[in-house]
Amino acid sequence: MKKLLFTFIFSTVLGLINSQTLTPTDNLAVLRGVVTSFKGKVLSNEVILLVNEKTKAVFKITTDSKGKFELLIPVDATYSLKYRNFTTDVDYTKMILPADKQAEYDVRIKIEPAREFVLDNVYFDSGKATLKPSSNNALNNLVEVLKAKSTMCVEIQGHTDDTGKEDDNLKLSQNRAEAVKKYLVSKGIAENRISAKGYGSDLPIADNGTEAGKSKNRRTSLKVTKE
Repeated sequence: MKKLLFTFIFSTVLGLINSQTLTPTDNLAVLRGVVTSFKGKVLSNEVILLVNEKTKAVFKITTDSKGKFELLIPVDATYSLKYRNFTTDVDYTKMILPADKQAEYDVRIKIEPAREFVLDNVYFDSGKATLKPSSNNALNNLVEVLKAKSTMCVEIQGHTDDTGKEDDNLKLSQNRAEAVKKYLVSKGIAENRISAKGYGSDLPIADNGTEAGKSKNRRTSLKVTKE
């Protein structure tokens, strides 16, 4: 049995990946990993994805209570290793699994989970709080993360640019935050885990003096209030 190590990712995971439950074959390697913060805290319920660069097949797994994951994955392929950051999948590294028989690989992934995050790809009809269907994929990713992290509580925040009346902007931002909360609850997330607050134009992240800046300020964001 051939056992290799991806040293280009991080160091060997000595003592952390030591319980073998899967067996490699001629065509499937065993990939074992552990996910931690940069300070060494193990991160449970993190969604890890490996995407075959040629076939685009996605292999997805969630870390256990000790931050570990283990899966069988086809050999003779290059994979993009990603982790889910609320609504988006973040590229971490590329991995080449050669055509080796009965191979095993150990990897260690270090990330720093965000506590505040702009919900990319969440869109509303202009001037309204109606979610566009194009938002569903991002919001479904968020649902998956919140289901995995079953103790996490979040605040959904609505923001606008400074165009128009302040009261109107505040109302619109509140309604948009409420719309996202309603969607999450409809997908099975407990209502008491989600709060919704509109901030209007009070918290800009870019210059409202430019159209590009206004576009950035019109956003929906998330803040973790409880892990």
